[in-house]
Amino acid sequence: MATGYILIAAILILGGVIATVGDRIGTKVGKARLSLFKLRPKNTAVLVTIFTGGVISASTLAILFAADEGLRKGVFELEDIQKDLRNKREQLKTAETQKSQVENQLIQSRKEQAQAQQDLQKINQSLQAANAKQRITQVQLNRTISQQAKTQAQLQGTQSRLGEVVIQYRQAISELESLYNQRQTLQTAVEELKAERQRLYVEAKKAIEEAKTAIDKRDQKIANLDKLIQNRNLEIKRREQVIATRESRLKELENQQKYLEQEVARLEKYYQSYRDLRLGKLALVRGQVLAAGVVRIDQPAAAREVVIQILQEANRNANIQLSEPGTNPANTELLRVTQERVEQLIKQIQNGREYVVRIFSAGNYVRGEKQIEFFADAMPNQLVFSAGEILATSSADMKNMTSYQLRQRLDLLISASQFRARNAGIVETVQIDGTFIRFFAQLQQSEQPLEIKAIAAEDTYTAGPLRVKLVAIFNGQIIFST
Repeated sequence: MATGYILIAAILILGGVIATVGDRIGTKVGKARLSLFKLRPKNTAVLVTIFTGGVISASTLAILFAADEGLRKGVFELEDIQKDLRNKREQLKTAETQKSQVENQLIQSRKEQAQAQQDLQKINQSLQAANAKQRITQVQLNRTISQQAKTQAQLQGTQSRLGEVVIQYRQAISELESLYNQRQTLQTAVEELKAERQRLYVEAKKAIEEAKTAIDKRDQKIANLDKLIQNRNLEIKRREQVIATRESRLKELENQQKYLEQEVARLEKYYQSYRDLRLGKLALVRGQVLAAGVVRIDQPAAAREVVIQILQEANRNANIQLSEPGTNPANTELLRVTQERVEQLIKQIQNGREYVVRIFSAGNYVRGEKQIEFFADAMPNQLVFSAGEILATSSADMKNMTSYQLRQRLDLLISASQFRARNAGIVETVQIDGTFIRFFAQLQQSEQPLEIKAIAAEDTYTAGPLRVKLVAIFNGQIIFST
């Protein structure tokens, strides 16, 4: 009994230790999110838990088999023992059959013996009754005695065989009882093993359910973390879009700043020219248009006449600009016209297309100049801006701006449109389509941030002029315009 208690205690302690180690291994596997055989981390943790349960069962059986030799033999040699038991039972049945036969023979011999004794009594009575017949009956008596001796010998042999059979029967009964006791012991051990196996199965199932619950909780936490990470990624993308928009706006403002710097430089030159002009010195500035016209030469012979007319008009305008105030302009040849320049300009415009021909001042000239340089430009009169084409874009928010800042923003928008017109070859001044003052007043009264765009009011060709329409947009819809 003490050995059994020690064995049970050792099994319980070892099972608890292995279960604890298995749980910690499963926990570490779950936390580390390891993957075995290309399984998911959740399935890997379940596989580790099942393996731990198998180790517990294997260790329990190993301890039982190592500690109890009878149990080991009973489990692994149970079929041989049952086969030997069946053979013993067959031998017992055979011995019982032989015993029954011997008992029947013994009963028959006893009947014969009783019959012989009855005959002997009759004979004795006959001897006592008739001595005369002694000789006659002596032979019969000898026969009877001989037969009785044979019967007695047979009876002794039968009793001897019956004793041997009884001894074999008792040995078979003893062996059968021993085998029956061994069978009962084995059945008890097997029942205990089944109960232990069922208990371990229940514990393993419970541990697996707990592991599944823990894994589900961890998966839920991981899903929540993934959702949080996705939300943060969306927030980061949104901020990146805002940053990209601001960077784009910054680049646009930098371009506008560069443009304004160029305009400031140009205005400074104009201011210097204006000072000279106020002092009565500067009459023509570099790049000033002296004459312009839209021409189409259908016959090459007419090209020279058209060019000469434009040059004469430029010369006349130059005389007007360079003459002293209060005097009549002289009709002198101020433009230094050469035959080479005339031929070059004729070649440009004689192909039958419509051209915009312009004569520009090549430098700054003061009143009293006797000779000035010029350069001519002939550009095809083609479509430059389509109706509705966006020329410049800005924004306005009266909550964060003053009227002066709004006016500066609109002036900047118009200056940007003029800059694009000049770059496209349009010399005519930009014209605002509609009422600018009403548009400015509507912007001042607006309470939401608006996007302001300068668009071409109509199809504009190189000959100009460019008519600009200002529109205020909110959420992609035009609210009002000039």
